Amino acid sequence: MIEQNMQKMYLVAGARPNFMKIAPIVRALRAHGGLAFKIIHTGQHYDRDMNDVFFEELGIPQPDIFMAAGSGSHSRQTGKIMIAFEELCLAERPDAVLVVGDVNSTLACAIVAKKLNIPVAHVEAGLRSGDMTMPEEINRVVTDSISDWFFVTEPSGVAHLKREGKENSAIHYVGHVMVDNLLYQVEKLGNVDTSVFGTSGFKTANSVNCGRYGVITLHRPSNVDSAEIMAGIAGALKEIAIELPLIFPVHPRTCSNLEKFGIDLGPNITLVGPQAYMPFLNLWKDAAVVLTDSGGLQEETTAMGVPCITIRENTERPVTVDEGSNVLAGTDPTRIIAEVRKILRGEGKQGRRPHLWDGKTAERIVKILAMELAGNG
Repeated sequence: MIEQNMQKMYLVAGARPNFMKIAPIVRALRAHGGLAFKIIHTGQHYDRDMNDVFFEELGIPQPDIFMAAGSGSHSRQTGKIMIAFEELCLAERPDAVLVVGDVNSTLACAIVAKKLNIPVAHVEAGLRSGDMTMPEEINRVVTDSISDWFFVTEPSGVAHLKREGKENSAIHYVGHVMVDNLLYQVEKLGNVDTSVFGTSGFKTANSVNCGRYGVITLHRPSNVDSAEIMAGIAGALKEIAIELPLIFPVHPRTCSNLEKFGIDLGPNITLVGPQAYMPFLNLWKDAAVVLTDSGGLQEETTAMGVPCITIRENTERPVTVDEGSNVLAGTDPTRIIAEVRKILRGEGKQGRRPHLWDGKTAERIVKILAMELAGNG
């Protein structure tokens, strides 16, 4: 995708969720036609399901470069990515590097680019939980401290960046590329035979029997690595499942800890393995409620108007609570149960889709980048 005499960019992704974020940008770059680009997969996470079909569903090509950084401790992984990315940038110097989100690849490639005096664009900039025990928070703060252009999803991000001393001209409130991708995938889902999805039987049975069901996701170390906290959450889920059938795609870390702690979720919670994007979207978009500790799912449920109970004490995405369908319940079992029962009684909060979450964020980002790079050329 690199053409002679065109400003060229590297788009960095390290894991499956990153590709959900860069996919709309790739589609917008193709439509724009004025910027060349390469998709760089750092290989931070190896995912056997990231095959040709996965990229075809996203409407983007396979990555141009796969760096195969692999797993390891945060420091080891970040170091391996930095070494490989530096070699790449020195071999074919891009005019800009675009990073997304808050994974180790985001931090590593931003540092390398900045030290080589290559401008850095951070998509999903400015999010802050205030919890520095979260590795993602450290990655967000450090990446934003050295980025040149900040593409922000919600008003809190603008406020954080201004408070941290960033120039107004570098901050761009553009909306959310994850919502671009979500709306794109929802449209595609309308042309898919969803009966082939492994969870279609659960969805169909519970839609017929009681007309509604709930979806669970839990993976945050603060929740699943503590026997006491995990047991409390499990007790709440078991209580809720008496009234509402629940399905739980279990993260490997969570699965391991449930076994280690001897926690039984009971007969009314259906446990399944991790789900690919489209089958999972098909499952949660029609749920009565989603119970989660995932940041991205807080946003996606808000975009679709699905009630969401966030099982965390804080969120870096406050717009989902202030304006959307999300309730921050913490980890207190009594509060979690009470909030779900409100929804089941029809007393849950009525949210709305935030400003600029309209499916056109990537177009705005590409337009701004084209102007910035033209000014730097």
